[in-house]
Formats: sequence, C-alpha cells, structure tokens
Amino acid sequence: MSLSRLTRCAVLTALALALSVAEGLAPVTVLIPLPGLKLGLANLVTVYALCRLSGREALLILLCRCFLGSLLGGNLMALAFSLTGGLFSLAVMALLLRCPGLSLYGVSVAGAAAHNTGQILAAMAVLGSRAPLVYLAPLLLCSVITGGVTGAASILLVRRVPLSRAAG
Repeated sequence: MSLSRLTRCAVLTALALALSVAEGLAPVTVLIPLPGLKLGLANLVTVYALCRLSGREALLILLCRCFLGSLLGGNLMALAFSLTGGLFSLAVMALLLRCPGLSLYGVSVAGAAAHNTGQILAAMAVLGSRAPLVYLAPLLLCSVITGGVTGAASILLVRRVPLSRAAG
C-alpha cells in the first residue's frame, strides 16, 4: 500500500472514530428508547471507503476503528459487538454496491440492518442464549430510520468529496 493510501486510511479511521465518539455524546436513545441504539455515523466513512477506495481499505478502516473505539471506551467486551456488527454490515454493503440500480440509500439501510443482526448474533454468543432475538425486530425497524439518515448523508458525501487526482 502506498504512503498516500495509508495516510488516507489513517485520516478516514480518525474521522470514523471521532464520529463514533461524538455520536455517543448525543444518544439516539433520547428519542427512541432502545438501549444501545446509535445512528451509525461512523458508517458514513465505511460507505465512502467502499465507494471511493477498495474493499480491503474499507475493511482496514473498520477494523482499526473498532479496536481503537473499544480501547478508548475502555470496554473490550464492546469489541465483540462492534466488530461483528461492522463486519456483517461491510460484507452486505460491499455485495449490494455491485447491484446496478440500488442506491446508496438502500445499501446503507441494508448495512444498518446487517449491523444490528450481527450485534444480536454476538449477544447470543456471549450470553449463550436466544433471548436477544426478541430485540432484533425493533432494531431492524430502527435500521430503516438510522440507515436512511446515514444513507442520505452518504449520497451527499460520496458526490461532494471525490478523491483528488494526486491521491490515486
């Protein structure tokens, strides 16, 4: 990986981490009382990386954000949830971006749903129980809202922040 690509990944990782931390300061749970619900602003960076960089670079950014976020938050248990949700989301969005005619709005909504599904699967594994499945339906409903918001923002971001020619 070239130095310019590595630098771009580092800057995008820092941005994703900052968005994730900022999002924790103004929780969505004030409006929708579901524990742990987040808007998913860091997903903006993931979508941008998938559209403007490579899948490998998007994965690198995601992994770094998840690890650094759990270290900064002081909660390594959260890593299991963040990483599982993030990897599911990344995989689904990478596949859907190949579908002609599907907008970033739809890709982002599906990514939000995949993220929530991954987190529920992680919770089931950690707890050794199927009980977290009860929480999946309300989370998937919220995915339409949160994914829609981040999808609309992603469309603007990808359109207005192209890669510079020198960054190639």
